[in-house]
Amino acid sequence: MWQLWKVMARSSAMLRAMGLAVLVVLAGVGLLMLSGWFISAAALAGLAGYAGGAVMFDVFRPAAAVRGLALIRTAARYGERMLGHDATLRAVVDLRGAVLSGLSDLPWQRLLMLRRGPALARVIADTDRLDGLPLRLVLPGVAAAVVILLSLLVLGWLAGWVMALWICGCHLLASGLSGAWGFARSARLGGPLDDAESDFRSHALDLAAARDDLLVHGRIDAQIAQAMAAERRAGALADEIEATERAVVAVQELGRLAAMVGALVLGGRAVAQGALDPAIAAMCFFAALALSEAVAPLRRAVGDWGRIRQAMLRVAAVLEQPMPRVRENAGNPVPLVVDGVTVGPGEVLGITGPSGAGKSTLLAQIAGLIPPAGRGIILGVREVQNWPEDELRTVLTLVPQRTALVAGTLRENLALAAPGASEEELAGMLAAMRLDHLPGGLDMRLSDGGAPLSGGEARRVAIARALLKRPAILLLDEPTEGLEDALAAQIMTAIARYSCDVPLVVASHRRCDLALATQFIALD
Repeated sequence: MWQLWKVMARSSAMLRAMGLAVLVVLAGVGLLMLSGWFISAAALAGLAGYAGGAVMFDVFRPAAAVRGLALIRTAARYGERMLGHDATLRAVVDLRGAVLSGLSDLPWQRLLMLRRGPALARVIADTDRLDGLPLRLVLPGVAAAVVILLSLLVLGWLAGWVMALWICGCHLLASGLSGAWGFARSARLGGPLDDAESDFRSHALDLAAARDDLLVHGRIDAQIAQAMAAERRAGALADEIEATERAVVAVQELGRLAAMVGALVLGGRAVAQGALDPAIAAMCFFAALALSEAVAPLRRAVGDWGRIRQAMLRVAAVLEQPMPRVRENAGNPVPLVVDGVTVGPGEVLGITGPSGAGKSTLLAQIAGLIPPAGRGIILGVREVQNWPEDELRTVLTLVPQRTALVAGTLRENLALAAPGASEEELAGMLAAMRLDHLPGGLDMRLSDGGAPLSGGEARRVAIARALLKRPAILLLDEPTEGLEDALAAQIMTAIARYSCDVPLVVASHRRCDLALATQFIALD
């Protein structure tokens, strides 16, 4: 939780929101206490005057203070809502960026196992759910602690420490015990509730997407039954969490009742003994009533804690990824040895073989994505499996057959590899890949996955991005698949020109892709 909070509380706006949250509760408690004292003191003064005594009572300053506290409470509530939610939304944005950075730093083996759906859910759903961390837990918790502490000091000064400890202690004890039980129970139920809701969504989506297949195979009723069972399970767990909230509120109400009764008993006894002013005793009763506002958010915190905790655990696991270290010599050529074949700067290694022979597998082994399985693959002076993940990614770049382009402009896709590249460099790379005919040029908008580009165009954008990165070793898997021979030859010539000072490895079955190869590895 501390690691998450450090990310979310970077902005000073969160501190201002916390101050306003304290001020709101403090003004509310102070307003009720002062109003109780004012009404009681005015009533006592009126009774004394009615009995024939001469009484002087200043109504102006207490009345002005009551109005002032009411205005402060209203303004602080508005500011706390505005600033608190603004700070929380900004914190979620920072957290989402940190999660994306953490996901990008995962080892390739884990990234390959991470499906797109769960990754997006982790970035969006989990971070959105964590807006409850400041709004439901931290800000109300800090406000309650500060207000109860200040109330303890004020009541101890005005009415004695016995009265102060009883009033504040009843609220603290009731909220502490019920909160500890409620948080533990909510944490136990939050995971199963998330799983049940996820099961329901999965079954419902499968029902909509594969309805025809389910009907053909007679599985539609079974799929509906599975979805409804998951929904009933989620409903039952949600009812248990709601029952937990009600139990917490019941214990809090008992604590408030005990504080009020104790204030009446202790206050009445002190007034009878002449040790306490009746108006102060009334104020203590209203303080016991008012402090329930400070601990009231506990119910919502308990209800949301289970899901917040699950999101925290998933997000924290991503944030714990170490940040990559950038090697100073990342762009320098690194000799490559594959099965005894040495590929130096400016040389091209061609990997040939029929479909299914393992060309893509060998490229993945060279890239360190899968274990080398007994092959001798050496980068520089180390075997590929002995390279730290972060260093390996700065040295070596692989362009697979299935490219990954993001929604945005062509410029933004290319800038992922070379943020500092000039307009001329980007445009020149597009021209080298024979993509300067695209409508809009660098400003052409792409949707998620690269549409409306064709498969060949998308692969050439990925190759252009890899060349802009200027890696020490470049690996290409079927770089010109689907292109005419003449265009493929032009693309390969451009690739060789831009990578003339680094080892280049090309896996292909096309003669035009391998025309510039100086060495070969043939797979059966």
